[in-house]
Amino acid sequence: KTEKTQIFTLAGVFKKIRFRVSRKDFSGFKNLFHRFLQVKGPSVEWAKINRPPEDSIQPYEKIKAKGLPNNITETLNKLVVVKLNGGLGTSMGCKGPKSLISVRNENTFLDLTVQQIEHLNKTYNADVPLVLMNSFNTDEDTKKILQKYSHHRVKIHTFNQSRYPRINKESLLPIATNMGMTGENAEAWYPPGHGDIYASFHNSGLLDNLLAEGREYMFVSNIDNLGATVDLFILHHLICQPADKRCEFIMEVTDKTRADVKGGTLIQYEDHLRLLEIAQVPKAHVDEFKSVTKFKIFNTNNLWISLSAIKRLQERNSMDLEIIVNPKTLDGGLNVIQLETAVGAAIKSFNNAMGVNVPRSRFLPVKTSSDLLLVMSNLYSLDAGSLTMSKKREFLTTPHVKLGSSFTKVQDFLTRFENIPDMLELDHLTVSGDVTFGKNVSLKGTVIIIANHGDRIDIPAGAMLENKIVSGNLRILDH
Repeated sequence: KTEKTQIFTLAGVFKKIRFRVSRKDFSGFKNLFHRFLQVKGPSVEWAKINRPPEDSIQPYEKIKAKGLPNNITETLNKLVVVKLNGGLGTSMGCKGPKSLISVRNENTFLDLTVQQIEHLNKTYNADVPLVLMNSFNTDEDTKKILQKYSHHRVKIHTFNQSRYPRINKESLLPIATNMGMTGENAEAWYPPGHGDIYASFHNSGLLDNLLAEGREYMFVSNIDNLGATVDLFILHHLICQPADKRCEFIMEVTDKTRADVKGGTLIQYEDHLRLLEIAQVPKAHVDEFKSVTKFKIFNTNNLWISLSAIKRLQERNSMDLEIIVNPKTLDGGLNVIQLETAVGAAIKSFNNAMGVNVPRSRFLPVKTSSDLLLVMSNLYSLDAGSLTMSKKREFLTTPHVKLGSSFTKVQDFLTRFENIPDMLELDHLTVSGDVTFGKNVSLKGTVIIIANHGDRIDIPAGAMLENKIVSGNLRILDH
C-alpha cells in the first residue's frame, strides 16, 4: 500500500475503535508511524561513523576538579530528578512495577530513590522534586504506593508516557479492536520506549510548571540503576557555564567491559555527537560494534538535560529520534512490531552536548537476580538510600556473577539463600541447577557450583569456598 493509504487506513482503524486516548498520543504515534514508513535501509551508514572528538567526552576527574558550587542550595533548586518508571518486574518473576521490588533491607528501588533525594533536601535545605515517568502498566500501582511518602521531604510528581498500538507485522495495521486493555486487547498496546519522555513531559504540562519554578536541568535515569545518584560536580559544571555556551545535554558514559558489549555508544556522525544502539548496527558490523577496542565506552542512560532546550525543541518539533523497530511474538503466536525511541538518541539535537566518562560505580543496574545478589551482599553499604562499594573490598571491580534459571524469579532466589553469602573477596561466581546456600557461607576467588539435572547441592552453613568447583550431588540432611 502507498504511504498515504496506509496512514489513512490507520486513522480509519483508530476512528473505528473510538480513539479515546489523548489526541496528542494519536498525533505522536501517527508521526512515528509516518517516519517508519519513509525510512528505507539502515539508519546509519557504517562508513560515516567516526570516533567522537577528544574534547567531546570529558573525564569525570576534570569535571570534579572544578569543585562544588559556592551555593549548593541555590544550585540544587535548579534541578529536577526524573526516574524512568515504566517497566514491570516480569523478567524477575514479579508482578507489578519493577520499582516496587525489594532490593536491600526491605527497601524497594522507589524507597531508595526517595531516601536519596530527601537526604539531599535535608542536608542542603534544598527543594529538589522527584518526577516519575510511569507507563499505563505501572501508573495505578505506583500512585497507590506514593501515599506512604507524603510526610517525606520530597515533592513527588508523576506523568504518563504515551500508549501506542502494536502493529501487525504483515498488514502494518493496529491489532487492537477497541480501546480496552483487557481480554483480546490485553497485548494490543505498549509504551513506546523512554525516548517518548520529551513529548510526554511537555504534553503533561509538568515541564512548564517546573520551568516556572525556576528549574533549569533534569537528571534522568533508569529507576533500577542504583548508581544513578545526584552528582553535585556534574550539576555545577552545567550551571556555571556562561549562558551563550551552555551545555544542554550531558550523557554519562563509562568504560566498556565484556559484560557491556550490547550497550549503546557515542559516535561522531555528520558533525554531531550521536548515540549508536546495537539495534541500528548492520548485521555485518555487530562484532565490530561489540569490540571493546573500537568502541571503548557505553551509555549508562544517566542524562542531564536542559529543560528550556526540551521546550524549544518540542515546540519546533525538531527532535528527530531514530526509530527502533522492536519485533515481538505475542502469546498466541502473532508477530507484531513496536516502534520505539531511546531518550539518549536526542543528544544530536541539543547544543554543546557532551559525554562525561564517569566511574563504573555510577552504573549499578539490577536487571537480573545475579545483579540482585550483588547489591544485597556485603560488597555494598547503604547510606541514606545510596549504595557504595564496601571499603573492605580490595578491588573496585564488582565480581562477575551468573546464577542459573532456578534463581531467575526473586521468590525462588530468596528461598535458596538462608542469608546472603560473604562476597568481599569474590571474583567470579557461577551457579547452575538445584543449589541452596546455608547461613554464613563465604565465597572467595572463583567459585563454580553445578548441580546436574536431578541432583541437588546444599552448601552447608558456615562453608568457606575459595577457588572451588563443586559438582555432582551434595545434600546435607538433618540427622
